[in-house]
Formats: sequence, structure tokens, C-alpha cells
Amino acid sequence: MRKSWVIGGAAVALGVSFVMLLVVGVYIVAGNLVGGVTSGGRGLAKGAVPAAYKSLVQRWGNLCPALTPALLAAQLYQESGWNPTVVSPADARGIAQFIPSTWATHGIDGDGDGKRDIWDPDDAIPSAASYDCELAKYVKDVPGDVSDNMLAAYNAGAYRVIRAGGVPAISETRNYVKRIRSLEKSFAAPVSRLDPSRQAAGAIAFAQSRLGTPYLWGGDGTPAQGGRFDCSGLTKASYQKVGITLPRVANDQYNAGPHPSRDQLLPGDLVFFSDDLTDSRAIRHVGIYVGGGYMIDAPRTGAVIRFDPIDTPDYFGATRVTEEGAQALPTTV
Repeated sequence: MRKSWVIGGAAVALGVSFVMLLVVGVYIVAGNLVGGVTSGGRGLAKGAVPAAYKSLVQRWGNLCPALTPALLAAQLYQESGWNPTVVSPADARGIAQFIPSTWATHGIDGDGDGKRDIWDPDDAIPSAASYDCELAKYVKDVPGDVSDNMLAAYNAGAYRVIRAGGVPAISETRNYVKRIRSLEKSFAAPVSRLDPSRQAAGAIAFAQSRLGTPYLWGGDGTPAQGGRFDCSGLTKASYQKVGITLPRVANDQYNAGPHPSRDQLLPGDLVFFSDDLTDSRAIRHVGIYVGGGYMIDAPRTGAVIRFDPIDTPDYFGATRVTEEGAQALPTTV
């Protein structure tokens, strides 16, 4: 639920027509864009890393050339979803998911307090970066991308990477590398124009077809729910219609692709809102951008799916949804 702004009846009709013209116009421009780039150098996207860990990730993500802050952030998100207390079925522990035996050998005292604490992000995040860079040295002469080989070594061991002459033909390892390299784009600050989504028009069309539908908290649009949605239920269903499966909640949907700046927005981008503009995990509302500073969203109980402006004090940022980014999201976050 988010703060809403009431638009009068006549203004609604004019606004809908105006926005629809903008959608068509922006798509004509977007269709002519070529050579878009989604890589983001060594910076971090706004709010993608929780504020409590941002400085650690930025600092330690620059520990060696094979690692970037965005790559380290993607790995930590994949491993734990930023949860410093999680324990896996294999007894991997903490925000970096170290097995105790691996921690005993590779854990470091990142904060210099004289202790190596597997549960303390101030130790675990530096240890993950240190271990990554140690593995990168082991596999530096292996053919292929050194960062891919580093991640494969993290998952399967350096010996297997060396023996295979690259990422080994182990489905778990290949998927691990692919997911993290895809997620990396969600955590990197974009440095140039981003490609428009091929599925964006279809997602908007679905959302438009639901204009005027009453809001329902937890609504997924099922017949039993009268076809009603909440905000993230609407965005999930809109992209499901074009074959992209998003997570159910808004703060996880934020990681389904790279993040265009406000002046790079195109129709179909998801736009997010939060009371904490430093932490994507605090996002509480999402809509689908349609152009001209407007989105389609399911705003709150008592309202209907409608057009709303995005330029409000709680605007957090945007995501350009990609199939690759959505598929990379961990299911346990």
C-alpha cells in the first residue's frame, strides 16, 4: 500500500488518453534504439545493497580485478538474500554461506576486532571477497573468463575448474555461474543506455486490460478473488502473460534486471516506492511505467487499478525486467 493522489473524473479521461498517446510515442522511439548496454562498471545501483552492507561490498568488491562490487553483491544475494543468520541444509552459515570447515581455513578478521566470526557480516563479507580472489589466483591460467572460472571454483572447487579447462560440465556449477553473472547486472550502476524489453508492450497491455479493477491485498487475479490484484500481484501477472515469471513480492521483483535512471525510463519498466530510499529490501510498492511520468498500479485497499504519477517523494527506482534476470533470482530470498 502507498500514499495515493486522487484524480477527478474528467481529468482521468483526459489523463488516460494523454498517457496512451505517450505510450505509443515512446514505443516508436524505443523500437529504434540499438546497441544498448547493461553493464555497470564497478559502481553499485541505488539501494540495491542494504545500507548496512553497502560500504563493505563497495570496498571489498574491489579487492582484485576478477571481482566487482556488483558481482560480490550478486553472490551474497544468491547465497543468503542478505540474511546474516541463515543456515542451509548443508550447514552453510551466515550472509556468505560458509561451511565451517571452509571458514576455518579461509575466514578472515575483516573488522580487525581480533575475532573471525562466521555470523558477523563485517567478517563474512570480507572473507567471501578474499576467498573469491584467492580462487581467482588459482584459476588465472585456465582458459575462459576469469570471473566465471572464479565463481565455478567457489561452487565446485578450483581443482575441478583446472581439470576441466574452464567451468566444469556440472549443471549445478554452470547454473550457479549463470545466475550470479545475470544478477550482477541488477546490482551494477548502469553506465549507458539500456535495451528496451521485448516483452514490455505485452505486459503493459495486460495491465491496461485490468484498469478499473478493485484492489485486493494478496490478490493474484484468480477467479476466486474476482480477478483482483495487489500491486506486486498485478506486475507479476503482467509479465507472466509474456512468459516471464517474477517473484511474488515487490522487493524481490526489483532484482529482475538492470536499473535504468529516471531519465532512461521506458514503458514496461517496473517502478518502485519505499519509505527507506537506501535499501531495496524495504520496497513496499511497485507499478508498471507507461511513459510521461505515469504508471499503471494497484495502489491500495479501496482504490482501483489506475494511472498514477511516479514522481513522488517515495520513488525508489526502476528495473528493466529481463528473462535472464528473472530466471536468475533465487527462490528462497
